[in-house]
Amino acid sequence: MFTRLRLVRAGGIAAAGGLMVRHTLAPLSTAAVASPAPPVCAPSKNLNGGFTHFATAKELYDHIRAISRDETSKEFVVRNFVGVIEDISIQASTVETELFPLGALEYYTKKNMGWEYTQEEADRWQLLQRGGEQGDYRAGITQKIANVIDCLKSEPLSKRATITFPFTGEEAGGTGGSETNDWKYQGMNKCCRELHLYLEDGKLKCTAIVRMQNANIFVKNIHFFATLLDVVAKELNVEVGEYTHWITNLCYDREATSC
Repeated sequence: MFTRLRLVRAGGIAAAGGLMVRHTLAPLSTAAVASPAPPVCAPSKNLNGGFTHFATAKELYDHIRAISRDETSKEFVVRNFVGVIEDISIQASTVETELFPLGALEYYTKKNMGWEYTQEEADRWQLLQRGGEQGDYRAGITQKIANVIDCLKSEPLSKRATITFPFTGEEAGGTGGSETNDWKYQGMNKCCRELHLYLEDGKLKCTAIVRMQNANIFVKNIHFFATLLDVVAKELNVEVGEYTHWITNLCYDREATSC
């Protein structure tokens, strides 16, 4: 025969028959989980509002393809183009073309991010038409990314969060010093020279300084840059803001001399 025990709450004491059992109840929290504090940002006036803005990388790609095309000469060059991309997310920056299907974009981004890729991927996607040493940015990239993350975590107001690509580093077979730069060697004349990262309006923003942009290779570059910014933003726990793309020399494709 079983005896049913009736538990009665009594000011922190539970009564079960004649047995008094003390209990502890954790109070139900009604407080919302606190959102991370926004990053400290310097008051600023960003003059890129005076440049042409594009909603996505696809819009900028279509534009630079149009303005760099000249039927009369493969040497035609557009100088000092500046465009601002509003949405630089990876999804919005994945622009597939005949030269760069999705597999090629992902392969080159893996390579430039210093991530693992297979020999099968390299054999399938690596083509001279998709860029050579000038677009190989992997040397020291892990340390470079770690440096900008540390910079903006330690000092959010810093203007030193830069990733530079002036030459091919020693680990990729280069000389390892810009003072030895040789215009005849592609690996010492990277197309993108620097990425400048900064916190503004509570977001991570970026300005790229590009020595040479072949319009048909832009989609490879922007997929890599968007991925890099996504990694940094997640480490900083902020959203990615607008991206400014500054090109000194813009040509339609790689047929122009000494790109």
